[in-house]
Amino acid sequence: MRKVLIVGATSTIAEQAARHFAAAGDALFLTGRNEERLAAITDDLQVRGAPTVAARVMDADDLSAHAAMIDAAKAALGGLDTVLVAYGTLPDQAACAADPAAAVAAWHTNAVSVIALLTDIANRFERQGSGTIAAISSVAGDRGRASNYVYGSAKAGLNAFMDGLRHRLFAAGVQVVTIRPGMVDTPMTADFDKGPLFASPEKVGADIHKAIEKGTAVCYTPGFWRLIMTIITALPRAIFHRTGL
Repeated sequence: MRKVLIVGATSTIAEQAARHFAAAGDALFLTGRNEERLAAITDDLQVRGAPTVAARVMDADDLSAHAAMIDAAKAALGGLDTVLVAYGTLPDQAACAADPAAAVAAWHTNAVSVIALLTDIANRFERQGSGTIAAISSVAGDRGRASNYVYGSAKAGLNAFMDGLRHRLFAAGVQVVTIRPGMVDTPMTADFDKGPLFASPEKVGADIHKAIEKGTAVCYTPGFWRLIMTIITALPRAIFHRTGL
């Protein structure tokens, strides 16, 4: 039985991943900003088989709240061995390009706060000599593009951080899993025109659970995004600049 902390548990993708943990009989501690939605998800996961489901309201942008939340998770579950960090925002690129404060705020949520949280968790897992740390990044971090480079650069920073963390924690027996979804049909992308490359949150949630179970270092989901991003990142700059990617 895993003892799982999910930060950003009210996201659609995190909820789907949590259902797989519940079905496996894992104990869960959920955090998110929406108390009502947290309560509803908690009730659902208990019905789905989780022996313990506890929840705590927290805004992950508040770095000072992280340590107490992790302590609460350990107390509620009788320990902690798995963490999934699943929160983030998809900022308006035009607004971020026009306003430095908007760009910094997007970076704080998608990179700075996540790195702060993961650093605390990594130190705890390193001391205990075991554990699995997973965080949702994005294929947008593989190459900066005009359409979303503020978001993409934050995810690129997170990717590099996770790579280094994986290298650091290897000797301690701690697994580090980077999840890189492509486009997913969630409320965050509600205003986007949906095409064949959009995945369902159910598919991505299942892939996340599988990656954590296997300890996959980098999980592209759906898997075809690995090939797509390999091609995009290999394009020479002179050609890339002339594409509409």
